[in-house]
Amino acid sequence: MGSSNKKKKAPVQANGKNHIKNEDGAGDFPQTPDENPDKQEGEGLSADQLEQIEKIGAVTPARGKHQIHCLTIVGQVEGHYILPAQNKTTKYEHVIPQLVAIEEAPDIEGLIIILNTVGGDVEAGLAIAELIAGMKKPTVSLVLGGGHSIGVPLAVAAKKSFIAPSATMTIHPVRMSGLVLGVPQTMSYFDKMQERIVRFVSDNSGISTERFKQLMLNTGELVADVGTVLDGDAAVKEGLIDQLGGLSDVIQSLYEMIEAQSGEETAARTEQGEEK
Repeated sequence: MGSSNKKKKAPVQANGKNHIKNEDGAGDFPQTPDENPDKQEGEGLSADQLEQIEKIGAVTPARGKHQIHCLTIVGQVEGHYILPAQNKTTKYEHVIPQLVAIEEAPDIEGLIIILNTVGGDVEAGLAIAELIAGMKKPTVSLVLGGGHSIGVPLAVAAKKSFIAPSATMTIHPVRMSGLVLGVPQTMSYFDKMQERIVRFVSDNSGISTERFKQLMLNTGELVADVGTVLDGDAAVKEGLIDQLGGLSDVIQSLYEMIEAQSGEETAARTEQGEEK
């Protein structure tokens, strides 16, 4: 057999990445991860972070100015009943332990909640919203795409809320699927559940109870439903959301809250030391 005339490939550096290049300069191809075992940790997302995103839709970036946790609430909020496999869901039994862990973790300084949800289970959504509202750590929410139905309390639960200009929020009365008994007690149950939502939203945003109920019971906007759809600008004008903005605005706001809280804690410790 004759000897091969193929030219050997030599590794070169290009744009900070290892490439394979023929000796004649042709065929410049990036190496795959298997071909580049010496890749340093910290470049991009780690395997643990990728797994975290894939399994629970959350990530804790470790290379920013402050260490923050990003939690996504997308699709439909799944509560006491398992939804069909084709539904994109956020499971509340996954979110609740995360919130507890974030509040207790000394290395996590703040939380970003990214919302793009059609709503879902009312009690599950309120449970998540109450936990977020009760956290001492700085929290900021961002509504992207939509923050509909029970997504409204979830959006206002953070200490500061943002909404993208193109995003929308649908406010409507409580609905129930399945068997419904046509008795006065059913209506009373609906009223009480609706009142819980109205009270939570008004307590955690700038909108009044009366105005929120008015938007919720509006009959002149939705074709096949009762309620109101607000775009980003309208949600801010109504006092439902604090500010229009995007990701950079959210991160900057969270950093400012973290630094303000850190300054207050330092001042408090100094004052306690002087008293002793």
